[in-house]
Amino acid sequence: MNKEQTDLYGSLKKIFGFNQFKGLQEDVVNSVLENKNTFVIMPTGGGKSLCYQLPALMKEGTAIVVSPLIALMKNQVDAIRGISENHGIAHVLNSSLNKSEIAQVKSDIEAGITKLLYVAPESLIKEEYAEFLRRQKISFVAIDEAHCISEWGHDFRPEYRNLRNIIKQIDNVPIIGLTATATEKVQEDILKTLGMTDANVFKASFNRANLFYEVRPKTKDVEKDIIRFIKQRIGKSGIIYCLSRKKVEEIAQVLQVNGINAVPYHAGLDAKTRVRHQDMFLMEDCDVVVATIAFGMGIDKPDVRFVIHHDIPKSLESYYQETGRAGRDGGEGYCLTFYSYKDIEKLEKFMANKPVAEQEVGHALLQEVVGYAETSMNRRKYLLHYFGEEFDDVNGDGAEMDDNMRNPKKKNEAKDEVVTLLSVIRDTSEMYKPKEIVNTIIGRENALLKSHKTTAQPFFGIGKTKDNHYWMALIRQVLVADLIKKEIEQYGVLKLTKEGKEFISNPISFMMTENHVYKTADDGTILTIEKSAGGVDDKLVVMLKDLRKKVGKRLGVPPFAVFQDPSLDDMALKYPVTLDELAKVHGVGEGKAKKYGKDFVALITKYVEDNEIMRPDDLIVKSTGINSGLKLYIIQNTDRKLPLDDIAKSKGLEMSELIKEMEAIVFSGTKLNIDYAVDDLLDEDQQEEIHDYFMEAETDKIQEALDEFDGDYDDDELRLMRIKFTSDIAN
Repeated sequence: MNKEQTDLYGSLKKIFGFNQFKGLQEDVVNSVLENKNTFVIMPTGGGKSLCYQLPALMKEGTAIVVSPLIALMKNQVDAIRGISENHGIAHVLNSSLNKSEIAQVKSDIEAGITKLLYVAPESLIKEEYAEFLRRQKISFVAIDEAHCISEWGHDFRPEYRNLRNIIKQIDNVPIIGLTATATEKVQEDILKTLGMTDANVFKASFNRANLFYEVRPKTKDVEKDIIRFIKQRIGKSGIIYCLSRKKVEEIAQVLQVNGINAVPYHAGLDAKTRVRHQDMFLMEDCDVVVATIAFGMGIDKPDVRFVIHHDIPKSLESYYQETGRAGRDGGEGYCLTFYSYKDIEKLEKFMANKPVAEQEVGHALLQEVVGYAETSMNRRKYLLHYFGEEFDDVNGDGAEMDDNMRNPKKKNEAKDEVVTLLSVIRDTSEMYKPKEIVNTIIGRENALLKSHKTTAQPFFGIGKTKDNHYWMALIRQVLVADLIKKEIEQYGVLKLTKEGKEFISNPISFMMTENHVYKTADDGTILTIEKSAGGVDDKLVVMLKDLRKKVGKRLGVPPFAVFQDPSLDDMALKYPVTLDELAKVHGVGEGKAKKYGKDFVALITKYVEDNEIMRPDDLIVKSTGINSGLKLYIIQNTDRKLPLDDIAKSKGLEMSELIKEMEAIVFSGTKLNIDYAVDDLLDEDQQEEIHDYFMEAETDKIQEALDEFDGDYDDDELRLMRIKFTSDIAN
């Protein structure tokens, strides 16, 4: 060991108590000590903070650390003060300080005591601070969470974009940028914006082999699924992420009512409550935090055992960052995500008011998330490919750790289709994004394709025997196989790689994995092609459908008016053997259980005995009472014949949401008198026509009714008529 190394290891041992560095830390520290611009990409838990803390403590002068979150700065300052006798060794300079505290910070810096000064970018902009810092000896500037600089990052902050100029005005010192998540696009953007394209770049592997990834379809019973999941892990710590504050409060409440020790966390709570809830989680006074993304940056809790996404995040960077909070001690980390394409549509709506350029970025990032959720290839491989890293999905570390690998899907030979895809990309001059390529292949015209005369080409519509979902899935798998790449400058435009060009002239076998298909039924229930784990008993479903047909015939009502399909599926999952248990099945309720349930319960009881079935412990999810209040309100006010618009407005609901609530009421067996509302919309003959349709129909699916009437009636009219029909005939 030479002298420098001896000093370095001596300092590491003396200051932090470690005998050796982790991963790339030593190389990074040396780069900073040599006054080189340095850029570090290291996943959460990889030990990024030591990369600038150690050189700051070893070098002359004060290092400025720019960080986006006050809580994060406070944690780090406390940690540094913990390893030194001198309280002034680290300080925060931000809006939370009073005048005398600011004076103390300045005097410690002037006296050469302060080695690390944590600031928010907003504080650096203040002229009084900038002027003061210009007169001091600054060793270097560290920019933590550097992805905030990039408009392609998941947490873009405009004030971060100006950091280069601010730093130059203070002193021309080296910069170290650090981030836990960055695609090539984000990396390029960060280096350019900071004016440090000459930087030494250090990139650690993004593979967290101990994390298990699972994506489940998000159904109406998502709360039950979450409770069931947590109850199998009693006493373990977890985080549940939701997109809205309202949803955070709702889920936290449902968990509490069901005996789970959970607290909410979001920016709408006052600072005191937020700090208290965060501390409860750290000190293990609660098991679960339900939070918006405001929670978790800088939470240094190593034993988070699960991270659940109730709502899908806006980008794969966010997803990686948030799931990365699980299992930081190398132990178990379960990452469960609930996915419904409806959530993606909701996120797209939020973007509609933003500037066009920002919308484009947002849409591109969202499509990557859709790809991840719907893919049936190795999820780890998909994720790491997104971050520019190769992964061996057979022998790689953690290759088996995801739902797709535990339950592999069928693979089909797609060599010819790959050639078609690659040829269309080539023959359209490599200028289109995936959506346009797919439209070209399936022959769907639009203004952009027309303007480039693509619609007149002989290959337009060459692959229309397969649908757009198939071609989108193939594009994603071909991307991961590196036959095509996404252009960094015009983000999203597809280009052929050397291997892709080679494939066209010498095609070889390409086994394409079938994708997951998430289709939504009329009542918002998601039907997946595959059943979820612990799936539905198909044999019992057939018997229940048979019985339903007989009961319907006997009573002169269509089968679906007795019980709908999702209810039968739920019976074949839970095996209810009493009327009380049956009443708790999805879409049944007490009224229907009493009216139709006897035969069904008898059939299930006999089936369970004959086949010696172990029934699952009945998971009864208690309601928080919010919905029962709404149910009562709707029943009372439809009885008073209040216009439906007024009922919806008074509860802050859209009309479609009110109709959904009314459907839930009648489908579970309660009568609802909405004749007055239907009479306002439809005359007697129209009502009779729809009534007769439902009497004869095989199913009460609204889409089929819309197709049947071919535009004579709209969605709301048919839904309201179905509510009236179910109420009159079935209840």
